[in-house]
Amino acid sequence: MDIYAEVTSRIIAEMEQGNIPWQKPWISSGGCISHATGKPYSLLNQMLLGRAGEYLTFNQCQQEGGKVKKGEKSQMVVFWKWIEQEDEETGEKKEVPFLRYYNVFHIDQCEGLKAKYDKPMPKTANADETADRIIADYCSREGVKLIHEKGDRAFYRPSTDSITIPRMEQFAATSEYYSTAFHEAAHSTGHPSRLNRIEKTAFFGSEAYSKEELVAEIGAATLVNYVGLETLESFRNSTAYIQNWLKVLKDDKRFILSAAGKAEKAVNLILG
Repeated sequence: MDIYAEVTSRIIAEMEQGNIPWQKPWISSGGCISHATGKPYSLLNQMLLGRAGEYLTFNQCQQEGGKVKKGEKSQMVVFWKWIEQEDEETGEKKEVPFLRYYNVFHIDQCEGLKAKYDKPMPKTANADETADRIIADYCSREGVKLIHEKGDRAFYRPSTDSITIPRMEQFAATSEYYSTAFHEAAHSTGHPSRLNRIEKTAFFGSEAYSKEELVAEIGAATLVNYVGLETLESFRNSTAYIQNWLKVLKDDKRFILSAAGKAEKAVNLILG
């Protein structure tokens, strides 16, 4: 059986039945929050910090009996402080906002401390020996760095040739964890040193970006099927994800056949 053609035809059949709502396959660990209060930081600080989790100052870490790991670098958090000033001409006093900052460390950068406000993770996804071996062999052979991070993003970064995905404990299903890992691995095959498929001018929502997402998700669906981890839920989730990007391409279902060809090359590279 031609597994690529089979998976592609099944995806098209699912799409022809109508819209399928796509669900993020992992549980978010929450945004960037204060270790002291449990409250989330402002949107600006969320963007500055980037990585989800609890943050605290050097002094807060020491006060709780912990210590910052050697060599760890702090990150900046900004806030507005109102300061009373006197107008030189009128003598009138008024409050003026001044931007201030303080430095914080992620809880993982500290020793002797535990997070206080962790969301309970599903911890229902299990390691699969065959899938793990495929990913490890590919990353080792091609020099791709694989990073597991307790966050809310999964992505491949061409500039560092690295894959970042949430930790396995954040996934409710084994198939969804490996689907995510295979999706990002498929993206990495487009690096200039490999299949040279990723366009530098691609940006979110563009046609080039949409096409690359289709290639990666077809590749992921194929690999999950290949290792025997596919479930009805994971397949329908992949189908919905693909369908979403096809909308950007004006529902050009014919393109999925072209994307499947590119995905086959990606899968073959990953499998060695």
